[in-house]
Amino acid sequence: KPYMVLHPKTKVRVAGQEVTFCCKASGTPVPKKYYWYHNGTLLDRKVHRYGSRLVLRGLAPEQAGTYHCKASTEAGAIKSAPAQLTVLAQGQQSCKLEPEPSLVELPSECPQDATGSRYYNVGRCPPAPCADSPADQSECGADAGRCCGVRRMEMREIPCAGSLLPVKVVAECGCGPCAQPRVLVQGRVTAADTGEPLRFGQIFLGGRKVGFTGYKGSFTIEVPPDTQRLVARFVDRQQRFVDAVKVLPFNRRGGAVYQEVKMLRKKEPVDLDGSQSNAIPLGELSGQEPVGELVLPAGAFLRPSGEVFKGIVKASVTFLDPRDMATASAASSDLSFTNAEGEIVPLRTYGMFAVDFREGETGAALQTGPVEVRMDAGQVQMPEHLQKMKLWSLNPETGLWEEEGVLRPARGNRGKREERTFLVGNLEIRERRLFNLDVPEDRRCFVKVRAYSNEKFNPYEQLEGVVISLINLEPQPGYPANPRAWGRFDSVVTGPNGACLPAFCDGQRPDAYSAYVTATLGGEELEAVASSPKLNPNAIGVSQPYLGKLGYRRLDHDDPNLKKTAFQINVAKPDPNNVDETNGPIYPYRSLEECEEAPVSANHLRFYRVEVDKYEYNVVPFKESDLTSWTGDYLSWWPNPQEFRACFIKVQIEGPQEYMVRSRNVGGSHPRTRGQLYGLRDTRSVRDTLLENTSGACVEFKCSGMLFDQSLVDRTLVSIVPQGSCHRTAINSLLREYLSRHPPVAENNHTAAFTMLAPVDPLGHNYGIYTVTDQNPRLAKEIAIGRCFDGTSDGFSREMKADAGTAVTFTCRERPAGRESVF
Repeated sequence: KPYMVLHPKTKVRVAGQEVTFCCKASGTPVPKKYYWYHNGTLLDRKVHRYGSRLVLRGLAPEQAGTYHCKASTEAGAIKSAPAQLTVLAQGQQSCKLEPEPSLVELPSECPQDATGSRYYNVGRCPPAPCADSPADQSECGADAGRCCGVRRMEMREIPCAGSLLPVKVVAECGCGPCAQPRVLVQGRVTAADTGEPLRFGQIFLGGRKVGFTGYKGSFTIEVPPDTQRLVARFVDRQQRFVDAVKVLPFNRRGGAVYQEVKMLRKKEPVDLDGSQSNAIPLGELSGQEPVGELVLPAGAFLRPSGEVFKGIVKASVTFLDPRDMATASAASSDLSFTNAEGEIVPLRTYGMFAVDFREGETGAALQTGPVEVRMDAGQVQMPEHLQKMKLWSLNPETGLWEEEGVLRPARGNRGKREERTFLVGNLEIRERRLFNLDVPEDRRCFVKVRAYSNEKFNPYEQLEGVVISLINLEPQPGYPANPRAWGRFDSVVTGPNGACLPAFCDGQRPDAYSAYVTATLGGEELEAVASSPKLNPNAIGVSQPYLGKLGYRRLDHDDPNLKKTAFQINVAKPDPNNVDETNGPIYPYRSLEECEEAPVSANHLRFYRVEVDKYEYNVVPFKESDLTSWTGDYLSWWPNPQEFRACFIKVQIEGPQEYMVRSRNVGGSHPRTRGQLYGLRDTRSVRDTLLENTSGACVEFKCSGMLFDQSLVDRTLVSIVPQGSCHRTAINSLLREYLSRHPPVAENNHTAAFTMLAPVDPLGHNYGIYTVTDQNPRLAKEIAIGRCFDGTSDGFSREMKADAGTAVTFTCRERPAGRESVF
């Protein structure tokens, strides 16, 4: 079937200009026929004389809207993603000079008004596309384009506890070259059953090998430009695991998304006599009947030459059984196919299987002639699915399922057991593909989910780059917490307005389908809102009575020992005649745009980060989950938006309680920043469970190194100050020696603080300094904190070992009632 390799791009033009949209499809046969649509209406080929390229000249305002193309062959069709065309009037600006509001939180000692609010408006420029000048309007090649961005910033000083806190605010927006941040997917590949890493496994994008996993199963994939759907295949060269074909979510706005990939271990082969008929069960869950069986008639095994093989066959058939909830994470692809109209639409699975047939003596791979797949109709609890069940195979390059045949009812029996109805289909196994027993499901909706930086759920503290995953479940009637099977899964990355996840839904029976939803950011699991002891609609984000119909339950609803990082809902399709159900969080499938553009005041479901007593302040505001918010400035905390280097220092505190520890970071040696503040970091120390009256804090500081112009190094002047009656009692001898050998040496006259000109070199745990570089700032910090807690070079602990790998030690008395300002 055809698949799209080039999608049309969103454009902004001024009335009277021209625009070119391009698309390209590939496949066998190569698509030659293209169709273009404006707002869903087919454009006349004779009028516009288009092929794979559509040119519109002398643009008028009514030509604004969405455009997409469709490529067609006798094998099928495929639609492109839509592109938006904005047509501006003469003199109209797509980028307003005045910035939009954007609030940052100030330090706790800096209330800004009578209500005690600590939020300050620093402004932002939305990264919207600008109109290109006629000379810049490229056709189908790489086009960085022009985008709205920061044109000018101003320094302000905020009165704060008797001092002045500097902050840079956006003063003016304007059009300039669009930022081109790297888009990455990082993660780890492990066995679904044991957690064993896939060491040095091959990684393919399409049919092209792009690299290998590391010793611990880690991987980084740079997403090619203009990618709409990232399909990666992970291959175990030792053939212990079934190839994993994954559709990986990524953040189009740049940065790295972290993904855990699970691989299914191959079933141990059994010996079959190729001259006899054989049957292999599909699904062997304890206490349950198999889903079906694979029937191989005598003489079914073939060598690649077509010669029948009648000797001993080593047969491995690995079945992924959706009745086992634990298998969802190991399933391949995103269970989608292209319909006759070229739309990518979802499937609901009843089981997947991979086959590997080999000659018993030589190990040479075998194919098969016609074999029979028999599925027990009694395993299908939704009667409407019996007439739609089909057999599919997975295209490993596109990640899409392709129809192999229809399963039709037939009577049969299993030995001495009672006669029952089977759904029977046929296929020939000519290549090593994954097969699937699926039905197309047209009862579809979208679920709106947002992620927040904390439990306050402030609209301006939403997190981007969070991977929200939804697994569709088929509940057992009366037992919502104990589903019968899972049916499909999807993952979407949150943008500035949350995420809309596709899900199966039902308008007649609210509990026909349920959804299990999780959220991760850089490998960290976010917390869902509690559902017990009492539902709080204001916290969950959904008003009654719709919330009751959804049956919202956090994972720990009945058992407080379970995790708090997932929730389950009934995906009850909204009733358009009920005003209580027309404002989210469930939207009909044709209302994706309404879901994506829904205001934050509309119903939605929520996750949040749990960060106890942790605070970050940057003089140049930057949202780590949105790389487009980065501004090139000498005072930027992160000088390079393509690579993030996180630095932490470990502080041991001997005292009767936990203490806040602040790092104050100013320019130390660079002439443009010397003495100027970069930012503050506050962290509460964590008690050591083994050492009495001892706690430890892993405190971030700004790394030394090149500033954003990459011309000169700055040694950051870092001051570490515990908040309390503390005095410094020890400094790591290796760190002291290093600093003395790399002058200038900062003065340490103040016994209640530790000051250093931060090392340029990444020293390591022996010095009490922890440095990690990554394309994802949050992931870099998470790894560095894990090593710091453990006090080792490669640990990833959350148990504080306060006396291991420490840089500086303080002794503190009871914390005083007040809090001094130390910035």
